[in-house]
Amino acid sequence: MKEQAERFGEIAADHGGGPFDWATRAEDRSKLWQARHDAYWAAKALRPGMESVATDVCVPISRLADCLDETARDIAESGLVAPIVGHVGDGNFHTQPLIDLTDPDEVARGKAFVDRLVERALAMGGTCTGEHGIGQKKMPYLEAEHGRPAVDLMRLMKRTLDPKNIMNPGKIFMS
Repeated sequence: MKEQAERFGEIAADHGGGPFDWATRAEDRSKLWQARHDAYWAAKALRPGMESVATDVCVPISRLADCLDETARDIAESGLVAPIVGHVGDGNFHTQPLIDLTDPDEVARGKAFVDRLVERALAMGGTCTGEHGIGQKKMPYLEAEHGRPAVDLMRLMKRTLDPKNIMNPGKIFMS
C-alpha cells in the first residue's frame, strides 16, 4: 500500500496536483479527515452568502486524471466557482459549486454542470455518487447508471420491505 500511495502522489504531482498526504495511524487519519471536512467551509468563503451544492462522483483510478481535467475545464467554461476536493485514492472526488440562488441563469448553469459531471463519470465507467448516496438529487441518474430493469427491481424491493412507505419516504423511490 505504501508503494501505491507514493506512486499515486507522484502521478498527482505530475498532473499539477497539490500536496498528497496519506496516513496509517488513527490520529493522523483523523487530521486528514478533519481537513477534508474543513474544505467545505474554506470553499464557502470563496463566495459568502452563496448556496453550496455538494456533489460527488467516483471513477476508476485509471480514468481519474482524465475526469478531473475535464471537470476543471468544464467549471472554467461554465463560469462557475466550484472547488474540487478529493480523497481520491478510491477514485472519488467532490465538487462544490457555489451558486447564487437569486440568479436563474447561474442556477441553470449549476444544474447543467452537475448533469455533465455525472454523465462524464458514467461514460468513464464510474458511478453517479461515491459516498453522498442517491438521495433526491441523484434519483434521475439511477436509470442511466443501472438500467430500467435494475431500478424496477429496486422499487420492488422497497415496496416489499416497506409496504407502508414509512422508511425514508420519498427519498429514493415513491411507493
